Amino acid sequence: MMSELPLEQVRTLLAVVDEGTFDAAAAALHVTPSAVSQRVKALEQRTGRVLLQRTKPVRPTESGAVLVRFARQLARLERDARGELGLSGPDEPTRVTVAVNADSLATWFLGALPQVAGLCFELYREDEDHTAALLREGLVMAAVTSSPDPVPGCSVRPLGRMRYLPVATPEFAERHLDGPLRELLPEAPVVVFDRKDDFQDGFVRQLGGTGAGQLRHYVPTSEGFLDAVAAGLGWGMIPEAQARPLLREGRLALLAPRERMDVRLHWQQWKLDSPTLAALADAVAATAARTLRR
Repeated sequence: MMSELPLEQVRTLLAVVDEGTFDAAAAALHVTPSAVSQRVKALEQRTGRVLLQRTKPVRPTESGAVLVRFARQLARLERDARGELGLSGPDEPTRVTVAVNADSLATWFLGALPQVAGLCFELYREDEDHTAALLREGLVMAAVTSSPDPVPGCSVRPLGRMRYLPVATPEFAERHLDGPLRELLPEAPVVVFDRKDDFQDGFVRQLGGTGAGQLRHYVPTSEGFLDAVAAGLGWGMIPEAQARPLLREGRLALLAPRERMDVRLHWQQWKLDSPTLAALADAVAATAARTLRR
């Protein structure tokens, strides 16, 4: 049973995952590397499972991720209880880990954070289709995700739809896209976020084509992606909030006025009776309601 797991061993496992190596975990815990190794081995013997991949940095196995998530939830509840009892020191910040996609970071998400006072945020940037994996691994307490299916042990709350528009500079459109988009987009240079990004391909398939072109520029930041399209490197799908000002200025042109793609975003977080997480969830939902499409 989970209640029978020695908490010292569970916390040591978490320290190894967070610090990346046994030596670094030993330094953080003020014990010897041998003590760290012995605690982890004892926990593996107790559970009958391998809990860590001995790589650099160390990564939890599927079973290890369950215990890492448990350790983080335990630490979150302990900090909340200490705060409610007035036992937290004045220099003891409350850290909250959240996974969020780059476009949300660049357009609306950061506006929610100042509404929750006294927190120290650690944000993990990841594609919205993959942020739920960080919840499963226990790396984060909450995530903005495209998945409406809850990660085990998590609750889900819809946030709204982020709209993307197909755009390029007027000069690029005149040079490369003067004709049927379904035929021309697969031949035109395109800007792509990274190798996980198939959003531009999805838009071309929505038009009836097979996918975007092979001449691809990979630009893995939301602001850099916008700048690359505005510089004329290629066409791309830009969040409506970023595209509208440049469309009004004439720096970008809308390639298909009646076509767009919407991504439904959701907030997933641990099912904990945590005032901290509840306050953050309310702030994120309120900010999303003002900025995303319903």
